Amino acid sequence: MGQPEFLTTVDATRERPYVMKKLPEVTLAFWIMKIAATTLGETAGDLFSQTLRLGYFLTTIALFLVFVVTLVVQLRSKRYNPFFYWTVILSTSMAGTTMSDFMNRDAGAQYLTAGTTSLGRGPQGLGLGYPAGAAILVSLLIVVFIAWKLTGQTFAIRDIVTFRGEALFWSAILVSNTLGTSMGDFLADSSGLGYAGGALLVTALLAVLAVLTRVPAVPDVALFWIAFVLTRPLGATAGDFLTKPTAKGGLDLGTPGSSAVLLIALFGLMAHAHLRERRKAAPPGERHAQLS
Repeated sequence: MGQPEFLTTVDATRERPYVMKKLPEVTLAFWIMKIAATTLGETAGDLFSQTLRLGYFLTTIALFLVFVVTLVVQLRSKRYNPFFYWTVILSTSMAGTTMSDFMNRDAGAQYLTAGTTSLGRGPQGLGLGYPAGAAILVSLLIVVFIAWKLTGQTFAIRDIVTFRGEALFWSAILVSNTLGTSMGDFLADSSGLGYAGGALLVTALLAVLAVLTRVPAVPDVALFWIAFVLTRPLGATAGDFLTKPTAKGGLDLGTPGSSAVLLIALFGLMAHAHLRERRKAAPPGERHAQLS
């Protein structure tokens, strides 16, 4: 599909690629794992900040440090490793959940579970509200993309092979996952759609994007990043639907149980992806033996 040249190429004379291919192919399995990771990010973030009563501020600091550690491991790796890559996606989803909550919420009654008087330890939240929080995050994401374009690095995930390009990629991932959380919470809490309605709306939008992949005039890179942002509110609404009380339209399964089930599912998907990568890297004869 035709795309602007700066979106699909890397000027090898300007910056030498420092690694082999380190990011995954964008397939149906990729999107399934993305939704699973972001849903787990929602339930796990709420587990630490709300269920364990650590609060949004302290949990954000802790999870951001987790993100930094997982990112360093990913950046230091020499090739694509599903466990490294999806652990960073998960850590950005968890940190994005509590960062969004801290920006948008406060100790008002609308954000508190019945019988509680605070949102946990530490500062209770900035209380900016979902529209203002989303506007700030959209602005940050635009700044990241402008800086990315000015560096001349490719936006196409399959072609990112430089340290600078990967660092920009992960910056956009962190901001987009935080933005997606704000969008998901707005749809579930403030729009009147509820958790199921919000999830259905996002699913419909993703279906439209899938149709647009057949339109040659629409760049695949633009569709990828829009879909990447939209799958986060899908995960956010799905996570809230699993964990929130039935009085609020959820299934009231709780954050610990939901997180444990989602973690097992995501780990299984990562293990499957790891085996596929090993088969791809194996010599032809050995690959045939593994498949037989």
